[in-house]
Amino acid sequence: MRRSLATRDVGARELMDDPHADARKLARTYGQFGFVNALVSRPGTFYRRDIRPRALRSRSLRILDVGAGGGDLCRLLARRLRHEGLDAEITALDVDERAIRWASAHDRGAGIRYRRALTTELVAAGETYDVVLSNHVLHHLDDAELRTVLSDSVQLAAPDGLVSHHDIARSRTAHALFAAATWPVSGTLLADSFIREDGLISIRRSYTVSELAAIAPSGWIVSGGVPARLELRWEGDRARP
Repeated sequence: MRRSLATRDVGARELMDDPHADARKLARTYGQFGFVNALVSRPGTFYRRDIRPRALRSRSLRILDVGAGGGDLCRLLARRLRHEGLDAEITALDVDERAIRWASAHDRGAGIRYRRALTTELVAAGETYDVVLSNHVLHHLDDAELRTVLSDSVQLAAPDGLVSHHDIARSRTAHALFAAATWPVSGTLLADSFIREDGLISIRRSYTVSELAAIAPSGWIVSGGVPARLELRWEGDRARP
């Protein structure tokens, strides 16, 4: 039965989050993230607005991708930076050993540091980064996990650092457009993967801008974008109480 999109469907569970998910389908899903995210996440815009300017000011930018999955965003940023002769140390963090194993095997010379750990472990180790980011992670979290990740993100950010968590903005339009766009290739390009079904579940689980703004702690800025995007942003000393 189709659930209403008026509220978050927090009971829905993405197929790839199942620890017993089909390994072949999971691997194919990781491999397709780059293509899908390039269409819906606009990583090039994020690179030009936030990563490149900081890399130009820093000898070696430190970037942390929380919940990196297959590592496609990390590899894209590494390619862009290397193309411009800029240097960065990029860490792809995920709690799922399957994701870290797949991403490590498909690094393709990007030089990413892949690490299986929780953000709390990095905080305990005293790690800091110039940029802490995530993409399509917030909707996976329950309330307690969200509070922890946001608190940890602030502690992991350098004094003048940036935290930028990107996700889908839930709406009937987003759900309809994703369903329509993926239907023609569901039996070909997206066959034997979880992309289409999990994408629709992700939209149902996601926040609206107003919902996220209502629960975001002080110092965080929530904004929306096209197509069906939201960003939860915290900027170093400017956001500190």
